[in-house]
Amino acid sequence: MSTSTLIVLVLAIAAIAVGALLFYERNKTRKLKTKFGPEYDRLVEKEGSARRGEAILETRNKRVEKFNIRPLSLEERGRFAAEWRSVQERFVDDPRRAVAQADQLINDALRLRGYPVGDFEQQAADLSVDYARVVEDYRTAHRIAMEDERGQATTEDLRGAMQHYRNLFEHVLDTHVTKYEEVRR
Repeated sequence: MSTSTLIVLVLAIAAIAVGALLFYERNKTRKLKTKFGPEYDRLVEKEGSARRGEAILETRNKRVEKFNIRPLSLEERGRFAAEWRSVQERFVDDPRRAVAQADQLINDALRLRGYPVGDFEQQAADLSVDYARVVEDYRTAHRIAMEDERGQATTEDLRGAMQHYRNLFEHVLDTHVTKYEEVRR
């Protein structure tokens, strides 16, 4: 085999390897974007690099795979939905307390499902693996709750927090927490 043929062969193999690597990376990026949606974009922007953001998302996936996440039973979902309605009813008389109770109720449901509960940022990161489309609701509600602790949240802010908590809560419970009455004419 001549030297020029060998060089062409090595270059062809290198081009194929680079092409395969690019295909693999592009496919990995597509899968992560599909799974994490807006969370992918938020993290890549925060990290300033798609590579760093993707590495963090892959680490999250591996961490959450180790958890023993389970669905709630029908009885558990019913109990949590009833508790939610009770918290929501208390909002009119005591919005601050209702928001704090909503946060606690979310944590109770997550703990029962098998998620570790503790550090908020780690908890939100863990939730992003299974609830990427609504984890921003959790972040927003939590931010408002923290503002309220500093006396910086209005009643309208707290109402928004309750809506964000409800959206996440319904996804975690996999059910609606508000009873819809039949409308009769």
